[in-house]
Amino acid sequence: MDFDLSEEQRLLKESVDGLLGSSYDFDQRKKYMAEKGGWSKSAWNKLAEQGLLGLPFSEEDGGFGAGAIETMIVMEAMGKALVLEPYLATVVIGGGFLRRGGSAEQKAAHIPGIIDGSKTIAFAQIEKNSRYDLSDVSTTAKKKGAGWVIDGEKFVVLNGDTADMLVVTARTKGGRRDSSGVGVFLVPGNARGVTKKGYPTQDGLHAADITFTGVEVGADAAIGDPENALPLIERVVDEARTAMCAEAVGIMDESLKTTVEYLKTRTQFGVPIGSFQTLQHRAADMFVAVEQARSMSMFATMASDFDDAKERATAIAAAKVQIGKSGKFVGQQSIQLHGGIGMTQEAKIGHYFKRLTMIENSLGDTDYHLRRVTDSGGLI
Repeated sequence: MDFDLSEEQRLLKESVDGLLGSSYDFDQRKKYMAEKGGWSKSAWNKLAEQGLLGLPFSEEDGGFGAGAIETMIVMEAMGKALVLEPYLATVVIGGGFLRRGGSAEQKAAHIPGIIDGSKTIAFAQIEKNSRYDLSDVSTTAKKKGAGWVIDGEKFVVLNGDTADMLVVTARTKGGRRDSSGVGVFLVPGNARGVTKKGYPTQDGLHAADITFTGVEVGADAAIGDPENALPLIERVVDEARTAMCAEAVGIMDESLKTTVEYLKTRTQFGVPIGSFQTLQHRAADMFVAVEQARSMSMFATMASDFDDAKERATAIAAAKVQIGKSGKFVGQQSIQLHGGIGMTQEAKIGHYFKRLTMIENSLGDTDYHLRRVTDSGGLI
């Protein structure tokens, strides 16, 4: 495969790296964490002004018609800066549902708001016992006239406490784990019957547990087929996994850079500890792990456009396995090579490891995706 970036893609990389490098350092991030919902509206508006929120949308919908490679570039840069703003939840996942399954009316109603930064979206999918099974849905959507009534609970909804719209999976027929009978619905975040309990997560982001009690939505709330939306859900979630792989590569890359700089400046016995051969070997092993992760992230990015759903899912699952393994290794080595300071809140290296850990456990952990690969007959 040709992994070289085009001229336009290189310019995008330089642009987003420059934007985040100048306005999103670690101290600024701590200030953003203290704002409502744990992220900065002004920083979000800067992303909108730069055109980053409109990248994946078609020109007909007001976007730039960019693809998975451009998303990879943006997510890798956001990983390096540990960006708190809801790009994954709003643009990648929420926007993905609209791009892949939304009607012309739904696109017109919501995509312009995403692009200009005035609307955020959260994906309400996880339930109490569902783990990583996308078809395990007990939240119900029952017909009422031309519309629907939604009842149920969703947990760990990323950026759900401040989202303007919720993309909710709900069962319209069948049993709890049936692959058919699952629909996707757009629900206003402030709709009557929606109760949110927000909280910070371990990596500095925010999530919410959300209860839906007799929430009424119109017929236009359903995205795609309300009785057979699982293929759409799987496609968008695979795109989210791919984006998180890229984010993790950015975090690992910056973790390695930060650790090597520390080895050059920290002295012991009158010399920099980076002069010790054992520590040089550990840094070299970290570099190999980062490059393995980068290669698999690129592979997943290419695979996200595969037409064969099984082939696409297996490739992305394999990438998630490598990202999980590399992320754990790089994170642990970074902390150990920093010593005690790596365990403090004041040192950013620990925050990198926290985010890597959360990525590994989001939308399927390493063990889960390893089973998916082996069940498909693939090899790791």
